[in-house]
Amino acid sequence: MELRELLDGAVVNGLLVGRGLSAAAADAKTGLFAAAARALIGARSGDDSTCAHAFFVPGRIEVLGKHTDYAGGSSIVAAVEQGFCLVSVPRQDREVSVCALDREVSVCALDREAETVSFNLDPDLQVRHGHWSNYPMTVVRRLARNFPECRLGMDLAFASDLPPAAGMSSSSALIVATFLALAAANRLSSTEFYRRQFGKGGVDLAAYLGTIENGQSFGELSGDRGVGTFGGSEDHTAILCSQPRRFGQFAYCPARFQRHIPLPPDIGLVLADSGVVAEKTGAAQELYNQASGRVSALVQRWQRGSGREEIYLADILASDPAAADRLRGYLARADGDSFSPDELRQRLDHFVAESDLIGPAGDALAAGDLAEFGRLVDRSQQLSEELLGNQVAPTIGLARLARQGGALAASAFGAGFGGSVWALVKKRDRDAFAEAWSASYRRDFPEAGGRSAFFQTDAGPAAFELGEEAT
Repeated sequence: MELRELLDGAVVNGLLVGRGLSAAAADAKTGLFAAAARALIGARSGDDSTCAHAFFVPGRIEVLGKHTDYAGGSSIVAAVEQGFCLVSVPRQDREVSVCALDREVSVCALDREAETVSFNLDPDLQVRHGHWSNYPMTVVRRLARNFPECRLGMDLAFASDLPPAAGMSSSSALIVATFLALAAANRLSSTEFYRRQFGKGGVDLAAYLGTIENGQSFGELSGDRGVGTFGGSEDHTAILCSQPRRFGQFAYCPARFQRHIPLPPDIGLVLADSGVVAEKTGAAQELYNQASGRVSALVQRWQRGSGREEIYLADILASDPAAADRLRGYLARADGDSFSPDELRQRLDHFVAESDLIGPAGDALAAGDLAEFGRLVDRSQQLSEELLGNQVAPTIGLARLARQGGALAASAFGAGFGGSVWALVKKRDRDAFAEAWSASYRRDFPEAGGRSAFFQTDAGPAAFELGEEAT
């Protein structure tokens, strides 16, 4: 589509609603797409006839499955209706220019000065760490290494209404967004090499994008340094494989679809950003990586003790009904790990208990048994507080206050150590619930509450290009 078409709010609104966004969410995006388009028009001295690609890339919530994906487990996830609105124009050279219309990559404040970073499509690109440009630069470097056909740069501008560092995967969404734009600029999806890598579609692509973030290889596509977090592909799977008004259940390592679970039509979500930053490339990165590191240590103990070669904790536990007890026995021996036996036992206990909740919770929701679903979600929240240890007082308080305020279910989600809480409520009650939830949180946690944000969403669609048909 041409840049000028993105200035027409009615056209953009219709395209967004047609792909599954609610009318209210679509209305909120029209100005963001127009702002991104205007930034590119301005860079072209007012030429608004240039053909462009425009994508909406959502954030996500993790309903259940805390820190299970990189261990080969399952989770229940959904896309949210907040996300990145980006517009890109292919170039004929190797330069990549990325304009963030909000320098903090947060809820878009269009009166802020934009920040633009420019760099080359280079397999040896030196990435700027501790800055939002880390994410697009890491994607560009990896694609330059992995795809010989990726030779053309692009000009990209984006705006976002997704809170940053709030557990809603703003960093993964930016990775997905950059990939989609650069792949479109180079028409990678039309190549046989691309199709061979991602034969299973969205789940394979999500798994690859997870390796861009964690630095691992994917099939023929060799890895590099990543962005410094040792996570999995849950975020990318939710962003690329969700369906409107449904929760999705997926398994990982390898990523694979299990089921979509329709939500009752009268049920919606209220999200609370606690105001406690959970930035995976910031102060919380070490804590996040410790949770992942404990899983790696468990696998190493199993391999040394059993002589077997399973590389994911879920595969270990599935290999033998007695595997969990055998592994606990191996933990009793001093083995030079960075983690104590108690820390490793606790991490194992969490993974087993959390994994055991996912199937029954999905069944309860599918059957319309919201009371049982809420009970199982409460158990997951308790496990994260007592065993996983990735919660802080504000997120614990938010989940408790949501349930006390009448939420059908509520839980903290994401990497933890800050971030957000989701609450499932009747749509007719969302306005009153959100107001009361916000007031009680700001009363009980005045410091974090002063930085908090509360908003409504439905389970939204996966990332898509405006003007492209759904597949």
